[in-house]
Amino acid sequence: MENTSLLKMGPSDKPFSHDPSKSYTMPARFYTSEEVFEIEKSAIFAKTWHYAGHVSQVTEKGSFFTTSIHEQNLFVTRDRDDNLRAFYNVCAHRGHELLTGAGKKNVITCPYHAWAFDFDGTLISARNSENVAGFNKCEFSLKPVRLEVFCGMIMINLDLEAKPFAEQFKGLEEEIRTYMPSVDSLEFAQRDTFDVASNWKILVDNFLECYHCAPAHKDFVDLVDMNSYRTITHKYYSSQCAAAPLTTNSKAYSFEPGDVDFGYAGFFVWPNFTIWIYPGEANLSVLQMNPSRPARTIEYQDWFTPGGILTPQLKEAADYQKDVLQPEDIGLCESVQRGLYSNSYNQGRFIVDHGKTELSEHAVHHFQVMVMDALGAEIS
Repeated sequence: MENTSLLKMGPSDKPFSHDPSKSYTMPARFYTSEEVFEIEKSAIFAKTWHYAGHVSQVTEKGSFFTTSIHEQNLFVTRDRDDNLRAFYNVCAHRGHELLTGAGKKNVITCPYHAWAFDFDGTLISARNSENVAGFNKCEFSLKPVRLEVFCGMIMINLDLEAKPFAEQFKGLEEEIRTYMPSVDSLEFAQRDTFDVASNWKILVDNFLECYHCAPAHKDFVDLVDMNSYRTITHKYYSSQCAAAPLTTNSKAYSFEPGDVDFGYAGFFVWPNFTIWIYPGEANLSVLQMNPSRPARTIEYQDWFTPGGILTPQLKEAADYQKDVLQPEDIGLCESVQRGLYSNSYNQGRFIVDHGKTELSEHAVHHFQVMVMDALGAEIS
């Protein structure tokens, strides 16, 4: 049974407030508790939009890839009418998983008892079912998952009644297209995977502030004009962008001015993925934080480039992200996770300045309010 008392502020807790200038941070148990983690599954992840992949990964009829949201195994496919669809990846007979990995098939056949499904989810055949009285194939169609396409990214939602992605994140597409006008021409290039000993919310907190950038990311601040770096929060997302880069030959990587003529653009999309656009040749990447345990998160960073090709300049940018920036952030977040178990720590204070400069943590507060609100936790 869920322990909802964990969501109430106790006598040892400082107030968590809608006003960031007065608020303390979320108590440590929101990052360490198994009970809170279980509540998040239904209160947050079962009701929100999730990045699943890119349209360039399922261009042919019958192509597919698998994904998951916690224990819910899913797959995305393109049907015979050229429509993208998403389904629970489970056979309607005895629950066996239907597909693994990615690929292309003529029909979806369960490996267990060979029940066969079409790409629109309908049951084509069930061996020996013709000898079962009253057997109705229509009862055993695959269960659908909500799917929408956003700037080439495939978004899925377990809640079939969820509001459209574009409606919930109004303004995000316009911002992305401002910074990356050729976003529709990009294709999947590569995926980098990171296994992080940290709660997923610590990773989001870390992305949402650059208060730590100067002491922790020397190469990043050599690339990005931090004086112009600003974070703006919206209802369900936030953007953090900078003007023209300080140099085209930074410690991070070198590039020639190209389709991206600004320093950096990053976006957080509730609840657990971020979008990055680096300066230089056309590019966009998604970094998704997938929680597996209270103190363990699997991160995927998918890169999209023209033709799905990593040119030398784009490879240098991707390598910087994979080999330098991510390890720096992972080290910080894993250290925070260890610190949150300390008997000496429960809450800190948000550093939010009047001008909401690059040192301000107002976007972290914005995210934590969304978490507390979704969980039904106490906010003053």
